[in-house]
Amino acid sequence: MTKTTEGNKIAKTQLVEQVADKTGLTKKQADEAVSALLDATVEALRAGKTVGLPGLGTMSVKTTAARTGVKPGTSEKIQIPAGKKVAFKVASTLKGTL
Repeated sequence: MTKTTEGNKIAKTQLVEQVADKTGLTKKQADEAVSALLDATVEALRAGKTVGLPGLGTMSVKTTAARTGVKPGTSEKIQIPAGKKVAFKVASTLKGTL
């Protein structure tokens, strides 16, 4: 079992170690591979593309509408501007095994 930081969170260093163990790559090569995957994913999302990760799920950029919210503690109404967020839909194969 891999040690985790902050409870159940797996840090990038643990991912790199797992990739190195499973592929036979050196840790430096595994770090480059993991970094390349993360960079490609971020670039695709910034370009408005959907990123499918087989067996894991699909990430996409969704537009949020402007809305009225309430400021915590003061109950003051504030206007929240329209924006974008990253949405994640879990793959059905993973969802069935959780």
